Amino acid sequence: MSMDANALDLSRLQFAFTVSFHIMFPALSIGLASFLAVLEGCYLKTGKPHYKELCIYWSRIFAVGFGMGVVSGVVMAYEFGTNWSGFSSFAGPITGPLLTYEVMTAFFLEAGFLGIMLFGWQKVGPKAHFAATLLVAIGTLISTFWILSSNSWMQTPQGFSIEHGHVVPVDWFAVVFNPSFPYRLAHMTMAAFIVAALIVAATGGWHLLHGRRDPEVKTMYSMALWLLLFLAPIQAFVGDQHGLNTRHYQPAKIAAIEGLWETEKGGTALNLIGFPDMQAEETRYAIKIPHLGSLILMHSWNGEIRGLKEFPKEDRPNSSLIFWTFRIMAGLGVLMILTAIVGVILRRGGKLFEFRPYQWLTVLMGPTGIISLIAGWITTEAGRQPWVVYGVLRTKDAVSPVTAQSAGVSLLVFVMVYFLVFGTGIYYIMKLIHAGPGQTDHGAPTPVHVDPAEASGRRPLAAATE
Repeated sequence: MSMDANALDLSRLQFAFTVSFHIMFPALSIGLASFLAVLEGCYLKTGKPHYKELCIYWSRIFAVGFGMGVVSGVVMAYEFGTNWSGFSSFAGPITGPLLTYEVMTAFFLEAGFLGIMLFGWQKVGPKAHFAATLLVAIGTLISTFWILSSNSWMQTPQGFSIEHGHVVPVDWFAVVFNPSFPYRLAHMTMAAFIVAALIVAATGGWHLLHGRRDPEVKTMYSMALWLLLFLAPIQAFVGDQHGLNTRHYQPAKIAAIEGLWETEKGGTALNLIGFPDMQAEETRYAIKIPHLGSLILMHSWNGEIRGLKEFPKEDRPNSSLIFWTFRIMAGLGVLMILTAIVGVILRRGGKLFEFRPYQWLTVLMGPTGIISLIAGWITTEAGRQPWVVYGVLRTKDAVSPVTAQSAGVSLLVFVMVYFLVFGTGIYYIMKLIHAGPGQTDHGAPTPVHVDPAEASGRRPLAAATE
């Protein structure tokens, strides 16, 4: 059975759809797991009950996000076989062990201590419970390590040879610590923390707008904004270093991101906005800033960046797409930095918890972390095209021999099921956010301990039950 171009496009669209849903939940889980560890550490050190209340409250949201992430991740694993058997056959000797290491070192660690973290408040001592929370947080970071190592190897493959149509690892250190891995690991980890910080800040802002001034709301609002102030500028620096690395190893991706068609001698201008046209090979209505492209991408006034016309047409990424996804990511990153700076100014003036326009701003900024994350992921993955393993295996050679009809039907089923299942999960997270810490849906206070009857239950996501 042969594969046609429509089947390739539909398979790519299906994987893009499923990974876009999936990436939201692990990012939230990674950020919240570390936040929970900090909250519980503060509770153990100070004994202040609002830290414990916040820990229990956010653990409910973490439980939903973690469950959704596991389910959506399993689906993606199956897609490697159903839609991308060419990739699995070719690259399996490397990607298979890397993902196995993730399960053995991270998922088992998370799963082993997750029950204690969620249900063990009345079952184990305070220090043992804190250790469980800490190990879950560490597990999420280990998982990030292995997933990013596998994906980064696909971006900048190293440490392998090709024998009988399959890659064979010859240097596992080079495979794991491939050239783009350190930058992408740092960038993704901080992105996850920023996603969580913005959602926590938005939750605090929402309840401040509705008149709450209790320690739980003020504490989570303040902590989230401090984290945003610390991480957002560092994320911009890491992104800059990642860009330098990408320019060296994936120059076509950089040219497509910038909508740059010609190699400009004596310094490259930055296309601030514009509309790249892949057929006409030009960026229409471009607003250019002279030499700024060289300064940003080469840290040089006269640096030259290769234009897309220097690459064969079949090797060019879709500039029309990633030109704008990159600018969405970068633009939202600038807004995050400005939001954090305004928060510091209000904090110094004693108005952080009283200035309603700023609280509305933090509420509106809540989803921007996820939007920026997805936009950045699209930039990374679409910018790698037409390669699934950059420079080694083309995407058209990685897809399974499926028909357009079967790929289209499965995509339609995925869309319906995902919006039903994960839409329900997101709706429930929003209900928990709306209720707030120390409140039920009806506004009555909730105890700061977990009901032993609930703790002994075996229902899925029992920790999230109101």
